[in-house]
Amino acid sequence: MCYARVSSSDQKDDLTRQADRLKAFALGMGVEKPEVVTETGSGMNDKRRKLNRLLSDPTVGTLIVEHRDRLARMNMGLVESALKAQGRRIIVVDDTEPDDDLVRDMTEVLTSFCARLYGRRAAKHRAEKALEAMRDERV
Repeated sequence: MCYARVSSSDQKDDLTRQADRLKAFALGMGVEKPEVVTETGSGMNDKRRKLNRLLSDPTVGTLIVEHRDRLARMNMGLVESALKAQGRRIIVVDDTEPDDDLVRDMTEVLTSFCARLYGRRAAKHRAEKALEAMRDERV
């Protein structure tokens, strides 16, 4: 099973190209009819419906992703360990990431902080709009 993900809907062309590359890779490995699951959503979001379905499906023995961060921005090792304990595995097509653990850890921490910051900003903005709408209705 192949899993392709992009962060936003304006990257639809990237998602198609990613899915095509994964399919070609799987065919090259000898998979007869590779299935590609595509999804749009943040790598920091643990509520990705399609990915959660793949991870919870014991019939999916091998999960192929193009880059580690397409599956998870953080704690990818935990996901790999959990799947390995079930006799399953993840194949990363292009595993070129910083070799330095410290660099990888700092990148993940900064990504997490940015996601939280932007998430809070968006929530604050929505709350301010709701309060403003309530004030307008009173007048």
